[in-house]
Amino acid sequence: MFTLAQARYLVATLRPRVDELIRLRADLAELRADLADGGLSPLGGLAEVKGLEARLHGIVDELHEHDIQVKGIAPVLLDFPGERAGRPVLWCWLEGDSDVRWYHRVECGFAGRRPL
Repeated sequence: MFTLAQARYLVATLRPRVDELIRLRADLAELRADLADGGLSPLGGLAEVKGLEARLHGIVDELHEHDIQVKGIAPVLLDFPGERAGRPVLWCWLEGDSDVRWYHRVECGFAGRRPL
């Protein structure tokens, strides 16, 4: 369980790793598109695809080690189990947010997101 302050601290602390994940995701998408089109890319070939995938999965695993729920990587969506007013919630951070500014009840999912 995370307090809101703990979730915000982790987002701030791990932000460089999340930014790296975003860069890797973009490189991987571009490399795959290049290889599908003509088989050539300035980013490399199949070996580089595998390397980018491994690095991306490594960052996701690192986030999981902090008990962060990674709900998506395009866009990056992170949930932090917590409690609000005695009810289980997920503090929610979405790529592009400057801070954890949303929450939702566990059973409501993303569609139930509310601003803090």
